[in-house]
Amino acid sequence: MSASRRSGTTDELGPDEPEPAGSDLLAALLDGMDAALCAFDADGVVTHWNREAERILGWTAAEAVGRRGFAGWAVRTADAEEVEARLLSAMEAPGRQVHEFALLTKDGGRVLVRTQSAAVRGADGKPAGVYCAFSEVHAQIDLERSIALSEALFEDASWGVVLVDADLRPAVVNAHAARALGTGRTAVLGRPLGELLSQGAEELESALTHVLAEGAPPAPAEMWVSVRSTEGEKRRCWRSGFLRLASPLAEEPVPLGVGWLFQDVTEAKHTEQEANLLRFRANQLHRAARAAAECEDPGEAATVHLDFALAGFADHALIDRVATGWSAGDDEGPVRLVRAVTTPAGAPGPSLLTGKAGLPVRYAEGHPALQCVERAGSVRASSGETTPERKREWATARQWPPDSVHALCAVLRSRGRTLGVVTFLRGAGRSQFERTDATYAEDVAVRIATALDLEGLAPRP
Repeated sequence: MSASRRSGTTDELGPDEPEPAGSDLLAALLDGMDAALCAFDADGVVTHWNREAERILGWTAAEAVGRRGFAGWAVRTADAEEVEARLLSAMEAPGRQVHEFALLTKDGGRVLVRTQSAAVRGADGKPAGVYCAFSEVHAQIDLERSIALSEALFEDASWGVVLVDADLRPAVVNAHAARALGTGRTAVLGRPLGELLSQGAEELESALTHVLAEGAPPAPAEMWVSVRSTEGEKRRCWRSGFLRLASPLAEEPVPLGVGWLFQDVTEAKHTEQEANLLRFRANQLHRAARAAAECEDPGEAATVHLDFALAGFADHALIDRVATGWSAGDDEGPVRLVRAVTTPAGAPGPSLLTGKAGLPVRYAEGHPALQCVERAGSVRASSGETTPERKREWATARQWPPDSVHALCAVLRSRGRTLGVVTFLRGAGRSQFERTDATYAEDVAVRIATALDLEGLAPRP
């Protein structure tokens, strides 16, 4: 039964006639609304009052329906005339009107509400009354804030926002996320993540599946991904946060998907990694200097510097000394190098002193070590993209361990003389040497050259 019939008001039906099913439907609709609703006829008499209005103000439908206006019960008498005039003015105004004013609760308290009122027109098109939907101002403001936040996230946010459905496919993408993925906002929708990311899609999908099953993680996660773009693949680091989305309309939480927020921190991660690498290498140089200072034999001190330099830097290393009697700028013939120190080619271990026989190494013309001596500067070399067999042939032809793929040669100079070359070698599991690696190798070479020079100056037993 609708609120108006419960109050005892009559309509065209007689007192003994059954109510139509439409009245029950109207009552169910009104009582099921999330917003409080009341209605007035043309004379200002309350005709409808739903359960949400009863919850907010405490007045039941039986107490409210049939009263004329709000004066003396739902509004202070001093304010009643102004409130009723503002509400009933909606009968003459087009569209909806929004007002804010204080209503009285049944226990005497006051509640600030925001109302939306509009005219109710009869069959002849003339105003027959007014309906008024209202809610507590703080609840309305919370709703408006939520809506405003959603719109801002998907329009103006400076980080990526993606709503992923339960099938792990993007359903809504903001402009920042679309740019990060290298495509348009609509082009992303419904596509598997594997089509957008060439690397990292499996890790991301695993994280999304975990959030759907277990909920949001306690802290952001950093993920390295490769994004397909017109310029090729771009390696990026995204700091990501995840939120499980559940329907607020269901009795039990029903997962609608995952909210994925991410920010590109690639540059910051590179800077952090470089700082950590420089800190580690400086620490290694310091430790090597202190350990070498305790060596009585200068040749042993050179191997100490080499061993400390290898940690995290290269897989193999070797030192070639210039043969006795040759000096830079010598026109008598090409430079001859003698293997002095080498690291074990098999299992890892300390560097070994070799070359006591003084036999020169059979380096072919154009060898990186020979170029390093001739230029008195660092030389980098790589086998390039080729088959494993060709890579082994490339390393063997240069008198290096077969698994070597990248090489860096640094000249050993002391007191204005070239003493030899130190060569650092990396396998296929490492990246090629960069300019920063060459700088570090040159620092190590200075220390090794000083030790070797001191060995030549030390008196023989």
